[in-house]
Amino acid sequence: MAKLAHTDIIDALKEMTILELNDLIKAVEEEFGVTAAAPVAMVAGAGAEAAEEEGPSEVTVTLKEIGGSKVGVIKAVREITGLGMMEAKKLVDSAPVAIKENIKPEEADEIKAKLQDAGAVVEVK
Repeated sequence: MAKLAHTDIIDALKEMTILELNDLIKAVEEEFGVTAAAPVAMVAGAGAEAAEEEGPSEVTVTLKEIGGSKVGVIKAVREITGLGMMEAKKLVDSAPVAIKENIKPEEADEIKAKLQDAGAVVEVK
């Protein structure tokens, strides 16, 4: 049998109907003991590993300690949360406490920076 070029095979595939292509796939799977679904599963697994390497998609910013400037921390918490003065004070007084939960890591970094600038000790998990 003469060896077929890639272009000849592709041209032949272009002329086939969906049913003929389906039959061809089944025949190739049976002949070589493979399945067409295997590469898809491998790609999905690789995507999950990549997501784990990137880190969490949602984090929580926790005020661990007030630090030296309680007023500055209260002002920062008010700005971040939109709470009133009394609510922000109660929140700060109850440290350690979550300031914002289930937010994107980028937003958490901004919040952490604001609170640390105010003198607070902050944890992002």
